[in-house]
Amino acid sequence: MAVERTLSIIKPDATERNLTGAIVAKFEESGLRVVASKRIHLTPAQAGQFYAVHAERPFYGELCEFMASAPVVVQVLEGEGAIAKNREVMGATNPADAAPGTIRAEFAKSVGENSVHGSDAPETAAEEIAFFFSGLELVG
Repeated sequence: MAVERTLSIIKPDATERNLTGAIVAKFEESGLRVVASKRIHLTPAQAGQFYAVHAERPFYGELCEFMASAPVVVQVLEGEGAIAKNREVMGATNPADAAPGTIRAEFAKSVGENSVHGSDAPETAAEEIAFFFSGLELVG
């Protein structure tokens, strides 16, 4: 399996509850390395631009409002099969369906406030990483 990079976002529901360290620890314990990280507060427009792929979905407005409601931590994770590993560590979108020990099973409040976001494919990961980070910010 190849070494990959993927975007991870620790969402407002988790940052507001001081869960950043616990969530990062889960990624690191799984073998992923944080190669870039920053805490930012998205505007509704920035959240809308990032989630533009969902613009036609009924939850789009609520998602953008939520993502702009408090700071988030955006980070780039690196490792063998990082995209799949990140998604495994996050767990199912619905915390009720997430496997025990996953981030969403342990920390998510609901389907909408599910604590983390992760890229779903290599192409999306590249686009999402470029949205938040310049090449100079990625430390290998």
